[in-house]
Amino acid sequence: MKKYLIAGAIALAFGGVTAAVPAAASAPRADNQFLSQEDAAARSARVSNVDYTLAFALTGKESFSGTTTLSFDLSDASQPLTIDLDKATIASLSVNGKAVTPQYNQWFITLAPQDLVAGRNTVTIAYSRPHSTNGEGLHRMVDPVDGRVYTYSHFEPAAAHQMFPVFDQPDLKGTYQVTVSTPADWVVSSTTRETSVKEVDGGKLWTFPRSKKLSPYNFSMHAGPYKVWEDNSGKYPMRLFARQSVASQVSPQDWFKYTKAGLAFFDQYFGIPYQFEKYDQLLVPDFLYGAMENAGAITFAEGRFLHKEEMTAAQKQSLAGVINHEMAHQWFGDLVTMKWWNGLWLNESFASFMGTLATAEATEFTNAWQGFYSGGKQAAYVQDQRVTTHAIETPVPSTANAFDNIDAITYSKGASTLKQLRHLLGEEVFRQGVHNYLVKYQYRNARLDDFIGSLGEAAHRDLSGWTKEWLYEPGVNTIAADFSCSGGKVSAFTLRQSATQELPTLREQRVQVGLFKLGAQGLALSKNVAVTYKGAATAVPELKGAACPDLVYPNYQDWGFAKVQLDKKSFSAAQANLSKVDDPLLRSMLWQSLWDSVRDAKLPLNEYLKTVLANAPAEKDYTLLGDIVEKIHASVAYLNAMGPSAAKYRAQVSSRLEQMSFAATRAASDKNFQRRWFATYISVASSPAALTQLADILDGKLVVPGLNVSQDVRWDIIKRLNRYAYPGSEALLAAEQERDKSDSGQQAAIAAAVIRPDAKVKAQWQATIADLQTKLPFSKVRTAMGSMYPAEQGALNEATAGERLASLAQVDKAAGPVYMRAYSASMIPATCTPASVQRLDAAIVTLPDLSAGTKRSILVTRQEDERCVAIRKAMTVF
Repeated sequence: MKKYLIAGAIALAFGGVTAAVPAAASAPRADNQFLSQEDAAARSARVSNVDYTLAFALTGKESFSGTTTLSFDLSDASQPLTIDLDKATIASLSVNGKAVTPQYNQWFITLAPQDLVAGRNTVTIAYSRPHSTNGEGLHRMVDPVDGRVYTYSHFEPAAAHQMFPVFDQPDLKGTYQVTVSTPADWVVSSTTRETSVKEVDGGKLWTFPRSKKLSPYNFSMHAGPYKVWEDNSGKYPMRLFARQSVASQVSPQDWFKYTKAGLAFFDQYFGIPYQFEKYDQLLVPDFLYGAMENAGAITFAEGRFLHKEEMTAAQKQSLAGVINHEMAHQWFGDLVTMKWWNGLWLNESFASFMGTLATAEATEFTNAWQGFYSGGKQAAYVQDQRVTTHAIETPVPSTANAFDNIDAITYSKGASTLKQLRHLLGEEVFRQGVHNYLVKYQYRNARLDDFIGSLGEAAHRDLSGWTKEWLYEPGVNTIAADFSCSGGKVSAFTLRQSATQELPTLREQRVQVGLFKLGAQGLALSKNVAVTYKGAATAVPELKGAACPDLVYPNYQDWGFAKVQLDKKSFSAAQANLSKVDDPLLRSMLWQSLWDSVRDAKLPLNEYLKTVLANAPAEKDYTLLGDIVEKIHASVAYLNAMGPSAAKYRAQVSSRLEQMSFAATRAASDKNFQRRWFATYISVASSPAALTQLADILDGKLVVPGLNVSQDVRWDIIKRLNRYAYPGSEALLAAEQERDKSDSGQQAAIAAAVIRPDAKVKAQWQATIADLQTKLPFSKVRTAMGSMYPAEQGALNEATAGERLASLAQVDKAAGPVYMRAYSASMIPATCTPASVQRLDAAIVTLPDLSAGTKRSILVTRQEDERCVAIRKAMTVF
């Protein structure tokens, strides 16, 4: 009976949602912090030609003040009109030159009909507001090293009203003219480049020209005593900003190299010059995400892109990829913008696709698609097989739901479908369709049908069926080769496509089928054909008569988005001959097939780890080695979560993984490989001998030739030693805090302290996390959440599991979506036992009123906990 109750709960959580129907609002706007799609549509039907004149006064203190003059055309003045403004103190409000008493609920101002006119209206609002400390609005951070204050804005999905009064919805584009008063040593970056900087009252007054039309979330303003680098060697002037105390960690030549290459690539590809005249990029602290595509002034997370030694090849590739992702948004997202937040997926999918394409074609990272395959695309496959899977295009009833479905399906499955569509239509047809779309809708808003329609027109093809299959239906299909041989030749060959009973959609797709023969030089490609398949079975007559293969891969070179099920012969060949496959992408795909079988509880984890130990040390492809290492991390996490029952095997295999990774560290002649292998060694070290060796490396007793023990590496070692309560590790942590007082050092120290297997420590930090009024910056609270319960600390996790689940609804209601995205990912308990799964089953039924995002998290946690139990049951060594 419980199974059906849970299924009902899931259906209630995720079924029956329909898109809001735009209509004139007949009822007042709901009295809460969110904007519904219906209310947004009603407002945009009345309002047009929006212009903002923004004046900000920044002092570096905890609050700022501003005056906004908002001008707009209004078609209907018979109803109230709202202007979004969050938690401000309003000093004055005038409407069309008349002072009025604000009608304000701390979320939006309501203007009365009698104060409005049909035609042009002007509203002026003087206000003050505390700076944000959670990464949204106008965020403020005090550098712990030198006491300098830095600010930056972040508005996605709908947080511009946390900085100034605004119509905070994407389809009310406006122009922005900005003045900012700041302390004398500050610099300011905004969408446009400043036209004057004057000394005023011991500070400076910065004046910026009016911008082009932008959605509010694409406008930005950042101010502080940033270090600035400039490069004018390209077509557009480029600048890079970072905090003074971290400037030595920045490699501006790399930033400018990838930025210049990307701008040239996109200018040519889109056939439209970059529109925002200058290109600023800012490294900012406490950032919630990886980066943000503010027009002409892109922000990047310090935590991801600052490094205390020379960047590895992987770090440079990540930098190039994210620079290009955000750059693609300058056209697709900023120049042409979705009408409402249900279109956010298309922005992100397109930027993910184009960012990877640009990285592969305009930088030294020509294997960028291999990195995409093993990274984002695999995450999308995982998401699409979860109980919480969703269509790429989903309804977004209100801004409360804007980020509910922002995940790997949004980014990487969407990007994969665009990549597939490019193969289906042809590269030049696809590019022409994109160009036509950007030309037609520039400085406007568009819908999915506009984009697909443009591609269809370029291809002279109706894409409505493709759109329905791929964008409005969830789930991933499985493809398999079904063939027979006679006399050493293929006598029949069929591609079979299947779907789950719950998500039965079969799709049209174009893939390549590769046949491989095993010879003296390993597995070599003997025949390859491109096939457009649809339905449950597609015959491939072109393969009839080909040499009977030892291995078939039905998605060769990764054109398609489908889970590959190898036939028995091919699976055995893959498992036995991984090291005999020359093509790194194919090798990646075969490794993935083995890992998929582990996660599906078909291949015992211990058998997979045998393959790792036999093949990983010889891996010469740096990108693939990174993928193998990630799967080692996941394997160790599963073993750690299995508790005492896996203790004997875990100790044996952990020792072998330690020995393998440290030997590879010593043997590596390439510094990139050496750093990757040593990071792996740190991540698997758990035996007393390995921990002692790490401690010796930390204090210099043991020197590994060629290995630089940087500050970042020191913190990784200290965190590992504290995770296993190595003797003296608390003292090492205290000493390192004195050595490194930077913001990143503080973050690392929190992670190392919280992760200790100590009930008292957990209780103290649990109290801090639960205190929604804590003065600790949210970035540090988020770090604490992520370090609370590593997989092997199951007993400590269990100690407060019931308490955390019992309070989940209360926390969810009080905390808000930014907090809950971090909290629900780390603090919902799961300990890889049937009892843990049952506890989550009960919570799903008894907590029906959770927000959509938190519901998703608890359902995912339950499914992955059940998966862990199944993987343990499939093991053959207990």
